[in-house]
Amino acid sequence: MAPLAPRLSLVVPVYNVERYLRECLDSIAAQTFGDFECVLVDDGSTDGGPRIAEAYAEKDRRFRLVRQDNQGLGAARNTGWRHLTPGTEYLAFVDSDDTLPPDAYQLMIDTLDGTGSDFAAGNALRLRTTGLTPSHGHRRPFRETRLRTHVSELPALVTDRTAWNKVYRRSFFDGAGILYPEGILYEDAPVSVPHHFLAERVDVLADPVYHWRVREDGDLSITQKKTDPRGVVDRVRSMELVREWLLARPEPVFADHLRAYDRNCLVEEIPMFFWTVPDGDRAYRAAYQQHVTRLLRAIGPEAQAGLSPQLRLKYRLTQAGAMPAFVAVQRAHRLARRTRQAVRRG
Repeated sequence: MAPLAPRLSLVVPVYNVERYLRECLDSIAAQTFGDFECVLVDDGSTDGGPRIAEAYAEKDRRFRLVRQDNQGLGAARNTGWRHLTPGTEYLAFVDSDDTLPPDAYQLMIDTLDGTGSDFAAGNALRLRTTGLTPSHGHRRPFRETRLRTHVSELPALVTDRTAWNKVYRRSFFDGAGILYPEGILYEDAPVSVPHHFLAERVDVLADPVYHWRVREDGDLSITQKKTDPRGVVDRVRSMELVREWLLARPEPVFADHLRAYDRNCLVEEIPMFFWTVPDGDRAYRAAYQQHVTRLLRAIGPEAQAGLSPQLRLKYRLTQAGAMPAFVAVQRAHRLARRTRQAVRRG
């Protein structure tokens, strides 16, 4: 008789994270929910990380190692998913430079067992050498616990883009048929955001379930390099992939979901670039202007009509290619914001 499959499958891509990997895997091994398998995917690492992963697989049968040539984070997650044991009930993803509090999976799985929701998503803390601090990006959607909810009832969930603060019911994840895009950064959103729209019910937990590392001392992750042109190119492409998925859905309700997503892109996600454009070089500014303009034209002028005057001005300058004027406006906005903050502190 074949042994029973574990209840939870974890996928952990591993690429040149020797410095952090032991801490990550120790936090997984220490979970109070112990009925799991952990598929470690060596994505062509060139450091000692794979030896560390292999040692964990040798000493703890819950861990196993899969190797592949370097293909990137999205491809490594997909490889891990393809190597899961058939019949596991739940699925989660972990980035190998991060850690989890000991009761993270116990909390999410106990919640899902009670509610029957398609997945649970929880709050996150930023992990620095000085300790843990709240994650600004997770503050709004995870302000309070709400069980059996939906993005249409809690619109802030459209900003819950990360892959690793969730436990999926595997039947939902597999049935959705949405895998991680390969070859781009910001690969989380084209999976996480459609899942929110596709789910019938989602459990939202205010408790922190994940410790998201901020790399310091010059060891920046690529998404921390704020004025790398690839960052703006891939983040725009990530938004486009979500829009393409929404546009392809035939159900009438997805037209409403698309309008809600476009609104979030215009008022929250695209403006994240505004703060880095003045600091970027010519290549970064050109990438911003070209790719954001393409996205704005796809969203259309009607969606921009109801925006604030400040946003409409910045988008007009962007689409006109008037980058010196855009930079001047943004620097003035940044100075005004800093002045207001100083007045409040004083």
